[in-house]
Amino acid sequence: MSITCNSIKMTDKNGDLNFLGQEARQWRDVPKDPITYVSNEETVFLFGGLTILQDKLIQSALRSLGENFIALPNPDFKSFQTGKAFGNRGQCNPTYFTVGNLVKYLQNLRDTTGLSNKEIVAKYVYVTAGGCGPCRFGMYITEYKKALHDAGFDGFRITSFEHDKGIFQGEDEAKQLLNFSPKFFITLIKAVIIGDIINILGYRMRPYEIEAGAVDKAIEVCRLRISQAFEDKKNLTKTLWSCRDILSAVKLNRLQPKAKVLVMGEFWAAMTEGDGNYNLHKFLEAEGAECIPQPIMNRLMLSIWEAERKLQKQENLTKETDKKIDFTNTKSRLLLVLAKTAVKTYFTLYAKAIGLHAYEIPNMQKLATLAKTYYTLDCEGGEGHLEVAHLIESVKENLSHLTISVKPFGCMPSSAVSDGVQSLVTNRFPSANFLSIETSGEGAANFYSRVQMALFKAKQSAKEEFEALDIPTHIPEKAHNYLYQPHNKKTGTAARVLESLV
Repeated sequence: MSITCNSIKMTDKNGDLNFLGQEARQWRDVPKDPITYVSNEETVFLFGGLTILQDKLIQSALRSLGENFIALPNPDFKSFQTGKAFGNRGQCNPTYFTVGNLVKYLQNLRDTTGLSNKEIVAKYVYVTAGGCGPCRFGMYITEYKKALHDAGFDGFRITSFEHDKGIFQGEDEAKQLLNFSPKFFITLIKAVIIGDIINILGYRMRPYEIEAGAVDKAIEVCRLRISQAFEDKKNLTKTLWSCRDILSAVKLNRLQPKAKVLVMGEFWAAMTEGDGNYNLHKFLEAEGAECIPQPIMNRLMLSIWEAERKLQKQENLTKETDKKIDFTNTKSRLLLVLAKTAVKTYFTLYAKAIGLHAYEIPNMQKLATLAKTYYTLDCEGGEGHLEVAHLIESVKENLSHLTISVKPFGCMPSSAVSDGVQSLVTNRFPSANFLSIETSGEGAANFYSRVQMALFKAKQSAKEEFEALDIPTHIPEKAHNYLYQPHNKKTGTAARVLESLV
């Protein structure tokens, strides 16, 4: 029996849902009509999804290789609405924002340049990271193609590199567009590392600037200088060293007690700087806090650690079964050691050049040791055991006054697994000030309210810590310079600086 509503048939003869009288069909990930794509030399590569600064640096870095790369604008709420309009139901926040951002960009490109949908499909390619896991991350490529098909860009090419397969990746028809060579990934990693370093410095300096906006202006000057160095193939270390004078000229007042807030959680939600997490970092700074961001390098080091762990388990199994040693594993282990050494070397070199001191590259084995009592290390989905480890480390080593774990609504690895474990962690460590909070694209008022309640306690802790110290009669000028970064057992920046002067 069929049901009619305003003369629109809502079920077919089999009783299946039939929207607006259309015949139910299986969607196929194949273009309906054959497409003639432009040559590789004419192809334009689109990408995005990291921090605003890193996307811009990556654009310049990859253009230095002779490829035409364009960084997409930062995803906004309109991107989210576009993603919901063309995407499947029940997707997570990052999917809607990133998929919608690409569709919105292509629509704007069509409307402002006069290019037809067919011409855009033939000329442009989107490059993104892919991977597997228990969440919807493994379905991102299909979600992109489905939304693009429904938006009129059927056959638009999406190519990806697996985030956990390193610099040697297999080729398919799409990947032949790009030379995923070691040089490509080394250049990419350099841009990401430099972006991480400057972002860390920005978050350390911005809460204490005397002139509002001065830090962002200085960082933009540095960004332009570094981008030019990438494109002109100049020495990056010397360029970063020259940025010291630019950053040192920013006037700071670092003797202001500010709550330190560690922001972690699902990779995209914790890292993005926009509507995707309700501009969490800007909101915290506006509320009188200092953010501790999670650099992209953490995820890279985790991938290397997971690969090393898999090799170790294979080698142990080989010994137990008396099988011959697989020398392929030995080669893989050597490559992983080289990759880890290269990342640490580049980070240390660039950090010292621009003046980032007293920052420790995350020790993944140490974090795994902290977490293994509470979290099974074989669960590799999402951030794995890192969320649990970061909270424990933060409490034990006085790294922050508040730890916020932000994630998309219903995020399986973070909400369903890590948050369940965190209840035990906070029970074992009663001094932990921990807030787990989800994003869904809407509901900013509730989000901000919960953050403010947790932040109130953190601000009180920072104030009490600072006021317990004696302020010397003379404050040396170096105390307000970002290059002076004392390391002691105090948590807040103001308390650390004051403790070092007493």
